[in-house]
Amino acid sequence: MEEMPLGKAFTLLEPGPVTWVVTHDGRRANVMTISWTMVLDFDARFAICTGPWNSSYAALEATRECVIAIPPAERLDAVVGVGTCSGKSVDKFARFGLHTQPARHVRAPLITDCIAAVECRVVDIVEAHSIVVLEGVAAWTNPVHKGARMLHAVGDGTFVADGEHFDRRVRMASKLPPGL
Repeated sequence: MEEMPLGKAFTLLEPGPVTWVVTHDGRRANVMTISWTMVLDFDARFAICTGPWNSSYAALEATRECVIAIPPAERLDAVVGVGTCSGKSVDKFARFGLHTQPARHVRAPLITDCIAAVECRVVDIVEAHSIVVLEGVAAWTNPVHKGARMLHAVGDGTFVADGEHFDRRVRMASKLPPGL
């Protein structure tokens, strides 16, 4: 083992896939790139890490709703672009060629260029840790992107795409909740 800077430890544990969080502030939709997401339980409860430093946070606070969208690895340049410009001055959907359709339960749209999306309601904001807790109200998959690879941010400007999948469902079946 070789010691590394503690400030880089997060790059070892970077959680789930890079996502887009889509909001609508009542006037227009916006999208931001989030790499810090967390599944909280089997009941479609999630958490994202964001705060008042971005305009989407204000929409999350005000409307208490959003869409979490999972872009495919092939959209890496759009993922980085969305994450490095401000929705205050840029229509990110137009700039990055993102296509949308209305969601069923929230004002924020679904991004049809994505592998999947979850319509969510904000159930808690933990300001001390910049955590927004979300509860899913509807989930969508895009058959066009079936089998598409997801992106994972390492946290230092590099990304990893999903690779080979290993199936151990039979061995783990007794540990999964009914229906999965």
